[in-house]
Amino acid sequence: MSLPLNQAQAAHNAGVARGDRLFVVGGKSLLLILLLVAVLMPLLAIFWRGFSAEAGQGGGQVAARELFTSANFHWLLGNSLAVAFTVAAIVVPLAYVFAYALQRTLIPGKGLWRGISLLPLLAPSMLPAIALVYLFGNQGLLRGLLDDNIYGFWGIVLGEAIYTFPHALMILLSALSLADARLFDAASSMGAGPWRAFTSVTWPATRQAVFAAFCLVFTLTITDFGVPVVVGGDYQVLALEAYKAVVGQQQFGRGALIGMVLLVPALLSFSVDAWLRRRQGEAMSGRAQVFEPKPSRSRDACFLAIVLLVCAALLLVIGMAVYSSLVTFWPYNLSLSLRHYLFEDTAGGGWLAYRNSVTMAIGTALIGSIVIFTGAYLMEKTQGQRPLNQALRLLSFIPMAVPGLVLGLGYVFFFNLNGNPLHVFYGGMGLLVVCTIAHYLTTAQMTAATALRQLDDEFEAAALSLKAPLYRHFLRVTVPICLPALLDIIRYLFVSAMTTVSAAIFLYSPDTILAAVAVLNMDDAGNVGGAAAMSTLILLTSAGASLLLAAASRGLLRRSQAWRQRAATV
Repeated sequence: MSLPLNQAQAAHNAGVARGDRLFVVGGKSLLLILLLVAVLMPLLAIFWRGFSAEAGQGGGQVAARELFTSANFHWLLGNSLAVAFTVAAIVVPLAYVFAYALQRTLIPGKGLWRGISLLPLLAPSMLPAIALVYLFGNQGLLRGLLDDNIYGFWGIVLGEAIYTFPHALMILLSALSLADARLFDAASSMGAGPWRAFTSVTWPATRQAVFAAFCLVFTLTITDFGVPVVVGGDYQVLALEAYKAVVGQQQFGRGALIGMVLLVPALLSFSVDAWLRRRQGEAMSGRAQVFEPKPSRSRDACFLAIVLLVCAALLLVIGMAVYSSLVTFWPYNLSLSLRHYLFEDTAGGGWLAYRNSVTMAIGTALIGSIVIFTGAYLMEKTQGQRPLNQALRLLSFIPMAVPGLVLGLGYVFFFNLNGNPLHVFYGGMGLLVVCTIAHYLTTAQMTAATALRQLDDEFEAAALSLKAPLYRHFLRVTVPICLPALLDIIRYLFVSAMTTVSAAIFLYSPDTILAAVAVLNMDDAGNVGGAAAMSTLILLTSAGASLLLAAASRGLLRRSQAWRQRAATV
């Protein structure tokens, strides 16, 4: 009787081993193919298109030399660099002070101020610019406060500053949340005052994050064309030139060359940031003690005043955009109505664009979270295939250094290539979902990897010793434990898909036009009220989806994370 049982057990074990190998190797191979098609090939297509001397392509080195040596290009480059450096110089110190107030002081209402500061993340970059038009434009509410109108250099700077502020704030909040109380106690015992403790303890621990925030703000500003389209006026920048070259003039070679230029600052920033990360040691040791700020009325009052001013400015901008979407006819008829939300006889696509955006956001959130989290698990928690793992990690980090505008151009050149069998997807919703997932892949992948690294490898060892299939262990153990991180990824992908415009601007068709693209089209057509209404819809949808997801997941998290609560009470 024992022989048949042993044979059956051996057959079962062999089946489990084959299934695990198929899950691991097959999953990694499939992910590699997806990354090659969705990330690497579009980037290579940009370089091919830009330097190709074939007729109808980029024009080769002659065209590149003519472009890069022209006075117009130097003017555009100088404008872009001036705007990017100015925005970064304004936003990063302000975001640092704001983050310091939330993490290192005892000001009241920290949750409220944090929520207000992150509101621009829920809307496309055009919303702050539209609000600035209604505030300081030729017929703006506060037009008298300015000697000139808002259109031009300072209009772009203010719009980009509001748009990039929460991005820098999130990085600095994470950096300032890590602090070892023992270092501050040691500084205090040696007679160091608050400023001395800041310069000797806080600043060295956070300066790398400051540089990372500076690089992020600089890259976001120099590659964004949403704000310059609305308030740029005669002040032109490189990102806007690339957009006009491809969409307005059908000069794909010129767009490819400018796209390569826009890729340079992002690559440099990413490389220097990665180098600094390797040089910097761990922020906190395992014996670190939680830092608790001490009461100080004067300090808290000063920081609270700064926080209130920043939040008031953000609420003024967001509130003005919402209010302008409800005004019947600015500035002659200020009665409130929902006329702009009808989207009748507009160039934006109306409610079709909104429905398409919601559809794409749901598809991006669901498909992207499954692919990204499963891929991160295969890279972090499975053994073997080291070269394959290294290739996957490299390809997963590339999107962080690639602006959305450049990635979108690459998709145009690759998927619209003659003879490419994938051309059938061009202009469809599926390609928009793939492009959006690829655009925001790195941040979501890093979130998943961070959560997975906190799990002991003994979980997988126990599954192997019990001869349980690895995919079953993944679904029944890993996913429930890492559910908070997975929900964060879903929320991040949904909001990003609702607000994105840079990559998707080149890929939509009349049937797949998106809400953020509709904002641009309506603004170009002079329907600023309709653009404000669509921007408001995007903002409310992103906020509503985040709140609904948080509420719906509360019970799910309570069940799946009950072991944490029991462990804490033991």
